[in-house]
Amino acid sequence: MSDWRPPAHLDREDPDGLLNARTDPASAAFGTLGTEAGSDLNWMLLLRRRVQARAEGSSRYEWWVLCSLLAGLFALNFTFTVFIVALPTVATQFHTSVTVLTWTMVGPLLAYGLAAPILGKTGDIFGHRRLYLFGLAGAMVSAILTALSHNVDMLLFARTLDGVQGAATGTASGALINMVFSPQDRVKAMGWWSLIGAGGPVIGVSLGSPIIAAYGWRALFWFQLVLIVLAFVVVMILLPRRRGLDHEESAKKAEARAEFKKMDWIGSWSLSLAVTALMLGLSLGPSIGWSSFATVGLFAASILLTAAFVHRIRHAKNPLIPAHYFRRRNFVMPMVLRATANFAYFGAFFLFPLLMEKGYGYSIPRVGALAIARPLTFALCAPIAGYVAVRIGERVSAVAGATFLTGSLAMFSLLHPSSGAWFVAVALALSGLGMGTAMPSSSSVMANEVKTSEFGVMSAAQLLAMQVGEVAGIQVLETVQQALVRRRGLLDARPGPALLATFQLPFLIGACVAAAGLVAATFVRSIPRERPRRRVADDR
Repeated sequence: MSDWRPPAHLDREDPDGLLNARTDPASAAFGTLGTEAGSDLNWMLLLRRRVQARAEGSSRYEWWVLCSLLAGLFALNFTFTVFIVALPTVATQFHTSVTVLTWTMVGPLLAYGLAAPILGKTGDIFGHRRLYLFGLAGAMVSAILTALSHNVDMLLFARTLDGVQGAATGTASGALINMVFSPQDRVKAMGWWSLIGAGGPVIGVSLGSPIIAAYGWRALFWFQLVLIVLAFVVVMILLPRRRGLDHEESAKKAEARAEFKKMDWIGSWSLSLAVTALMLGLSLGPSIGWSSFATVGLFAASILLTAAFVHRIRHAKNPLIPAHYFRRRNFVMPMVLRATANFAYFGAFFLFPLLMEKGYGYSIPRVGALAIARPLTFALCAPIAGYVAVRIGERVSAVAGATFLTGSLAMFSLLHPSSGAWFVAVALALSGLGMGTAMPSSSSVMANEVKTSEFGVMSAAQLLAMQVGEVAGIQVLETVQQALVRRRGLLDARPGPALLATFQLPFLIGACVAAAGLVAATFVRSIPRERPRRRVADDR
């Protein structure tokens, strides 16, 4: 937000002070001479100041900020689902396999885990608005490189770069939302955030599929580039400037640079590399073997690096995350809930198409039509859950969401040959309902435990917990299912009851992990709120 206030002498009784370049900042738009004949006339700057002034003067300014952030989120995530559909076509064009191209999804996750802790702290020091705009600019570069890719190496590089900008925008956006919303209303904002996060890919399938069919997969990323540019303009106008950074004097800038240099780089890199090694091990394990030297080495490296990170947060002078936060239940338990919930949700998300195709013999279009029930329920209920949590409390909301998710995975584990499509649809809807109900509350309570100056690191911690849970859920549940297929000699079996039975144990494991998240949710404390006073009846 702008810090400028009119000088005391500049009022209606001092008309000579108006449009004076030395006393009135708005006069800069009329040139250094304060007239329209000035040589540095800047109508764009004038328009931006007018729009921003009107937005900042609105009583709903925080919602304008949220809308600008949601515009950027949608521009970034709507290609995720639909690009998976295009992988066979891309594999044919680049003379490679779909297995190789799956690294277009794994690569960004690894880059995200490597960059998130450092970028989160960077945003805390230099400003989250700058970091968010940096992320959008990086997304433009990534979209252009993807659209221009002429071989698989360039494509993988472009998509991996996308993970870095995702870490920038993800950590910065979470911090910005927490900065502009009051502690009591943060859960509402996170509900709308979850709406776009879950609904964006669904809309992407609707918008992207016709684009790919008519103009090819490259056109999808040119279209995304247009959306990112529009989002960048909106953010430039509406997003608040951090006080004391964007309008600061050189001394303040020097102070920020000094704080950046004093950051615990050993602890930061230890956390980044630990998460990256863990996700890489989970990604490689199914293909090269869980007991292979590389997989075991990656897991061992992750444990050692995590131990180094724990040592640094306990002994470093300026740790990345102060140690006392890990003694607060509203900091630790939401991360446990997010990791376990994403393990169960995304593990089931990955297994579901295989379940319906191998177990019931469904066609791909039919599976796609049925699968949309999960993200659609997630997207629709998340904003409602944010408002409901204000009344019933974040703890009740988190417990309810974890219960729905656990019930969903339990229903999947009970599927048998005679189970109808309605049973599957209910299980899918419960899964989306559980995530949409639990996620806004888990985000808001964690934000209230940290200082404003540490919102970036907090957002990074949340997102890393989600990423690890997501990768672990997909890889572990898939590995268990495939191991059962091989053990029972069903590699060449036709869809039917025998293959359907191989999905029961993986879904049961997912239900147990979701139940662990339910236990964590019971330890969450709701945010204190003042209850509205009842009106006393007038005796007159």
